[in-house]
Amino acid sequence: MDSPMCLVKNADGELCVEPEAMDYLMGLKQKVVVVSVVGLYRTGKSYLMNKLAQKRSGFALGATIQSKTKGIWMWCVPHPEKTDHTLVLLDTEGLGDVEKGDSKNDAWIFSLAILLSSTLVYNSRGTIDNDAVEKLQYVNELTEMIKVKSSTVDEEEGEGSQFAQFFPNFVWTVRDFTLQLEIDGRVITPDQYLENSLQLKKGYGKKMNDYNLPRECIRNFFPSRKCFVFPSPTTPDNMHRLDSMDEAELSGSFREVSDTFCRFIFQESRMKTVIGGHTLTGEMLGHLVTTYVETIAKGNVPCLENAVMAMAKIENQAAVDEGLAVYQKGMEDVKALFPVDINQLSENHLRSETQATKAFMKRSFKDDNGEFLKALVEAISNHTADLFKQNKDASEKKCKALLENLSAQMDQGMKEGTYATPGGYELYCNHHDNIVAQYRAEPNKGVRAEEVLEQFLKDKSAESYSILQADKQLTKKEKQIQAEKKKTAELEQEKAAFREQQAEMERTIENNRISQEKYLKKMKEMMEEERKQQQQEFNRTLERRMQEQKDLLENGHKEKAELMRQEILEIKKRDELERETNTQNQKGLMEFLNQQAEGQNKQMEMLMRELNNRSQAPVQVVERLVPQQPCIVM
Repeated sequence: MDSPMCLVKNADGELCVEPEAMDYLMGLKQKVVVVSVVGLYRTGKSYLMNKLAQKRSGFALGATIQSKTKGIWMWCVPHPEKTDHTLVLLDTEGLGDVEKGDSKNDAWIFSLAILLSSTLVYNSRGTIDNDAVEKLQYVNELTEMIKVKSSTVDEEEGEGSQFAQFFPNFVWTVRDFTLQLEIDGRVITPDQYLENSLQLKKGYGKKMNDYNLPRECIRNFFPSRKCFVFPSPTTPDNMHRLDSMDEAELSGSFREVSDTFCRFIFQESRMKTVIGGHTLTGEMLGHLVTTYVETIAKGNVPCLENAVMAMAKIENQAAVDEGLAVYQKGMEDVKALFPVDINQLSENHLRSETQATKAFMKRSFKDDNGEFLKALVEAISNHTADLFKQNKDASEKKCKALLENLSAQMDQGMKEGTYATPGGYELYCNHHDNIVAQYRAEPNKGVRAEEVLEQFLKDKSAESYSILQADKQLTKKEKQIQAEKKKTAELEQEKAAFREQQAEMERTIENNRISQEKYLKKMKEMMEEERKQQQQEFNRTLERRMQEQKDLLENGHKEKAELMRQEILEIKKRDELERETNTQNQKGLMEFLNQQAEGQNKQMEMLMRELNNRSQAPVQVVERLVPQQPCIVM
């Protein structure tokens, strides 16, 4: 993307998605790292985003008291350190713009930035004092602006911990910082400066509660926190031309902090994830943007769980379509060769099926009951059945055309009466046997070769019998011998046709067995991967809450530390319950899939038995006729 474009338009307090930006985002298949910047208007947010884009200009800086950014602007650039990843930069409309006069609109912009980001940068000027913290008032309103779960049961319980689990990393950037980083004569880091500013005061009453509330919200909702303090980049007289100044013209200390800030964002900002720990592509992020903005426009509260489920449904269906397309493409080469033998077709089928499943697994997520993987399997199965039929039809067409061509001369001889003479049957048999020999010598006839030949012999049976009976050169006994030999040959061909069908059925059963094993294996892998992602999510949340409890204890807030300890116990209890539920669901699903596989195997075995029963009948007739031949010949 050469320059930023508006992603979410804010017109008269109404938010809507910009189609052009959405089209770009929906076409982005790479994983994304999303960094949003929020803060009061005219605090230099856009400059930071241009630095992250490694461009001198891009996001409008402006040099007047008017806010230049309206809504949310997006700039997608290649990630400087993560190969095949895209860095999505979101510059938001300045909060507290006096020209808007609508704090609710500010709150929605702030909420959207949180919902869409993997790292949230809050930009302010001067110092992190009580006034600066209170201006971050929108944090206090987050529980009213965002829901984590769709269920209303116990929605207040553990709310902060749930938010912390899914919220972005928090980076506070303080611009034009002029103070010394010291406390009681001791030099501190910017991070320590932030943590000290967020310390809770002991005591009770409205005044104390008003002081502690925004700090508690920041600590609870954003357990991962970082701070950078920027000195002024240049003299006040030059600030209006900041976007056109060379780096060398900026103060050295400002450049040093800017470089450190950018390195931190590039190295520490994680990929955008959703509930379950699944990482997002640009396209999936686009689905989230649409869902959230449309929800807000309808006057409803965005829900992370609902948005993820809606996105998962869209993405999983797209994964099914993509997997099927991969399978179809993989079968194009062998399809061009039809007819082919069953082994060649089966090998191509299994290889393409593996590639299709891999493509599906790469894109799908939260397919908890395997609904979409089953849909892919069914779609591939239907397409496979059609391809196998096409291959049979191509084989039948080729074999019939070959026999028609080979028997043309004999058919002409029939019309001309060539075989209606003494000794004509022997001549007919010679021509007939020659046709069969040439037919068998022809390669690549496909899976219907024996069956088509069987039908050909049956069709010629009456013709052959007629010539045999009319041949006056043969005695009655000789005619009987020849008739039985002909019948034996037909029965042997029927047996060969059954063997051909049996081989096809056996290979089909083997294909199904291999497909079922791969299907079950992929389901287990998918479940295991989602379990790992959820566990990582849980471990990260638990670690942060335990650190928060430690900090509270060290700073003498024993009551709040005790509440945090209870919250940690609730988090562990909730995680254990969720894991037990997931384990039971997965166990039930695997049992269901195994039952389905067993049912399909039994059905195939039944068909195989029926085929074997049918194939035994002609064999018995052949065995009954063959011993009679030596007696007749003698």
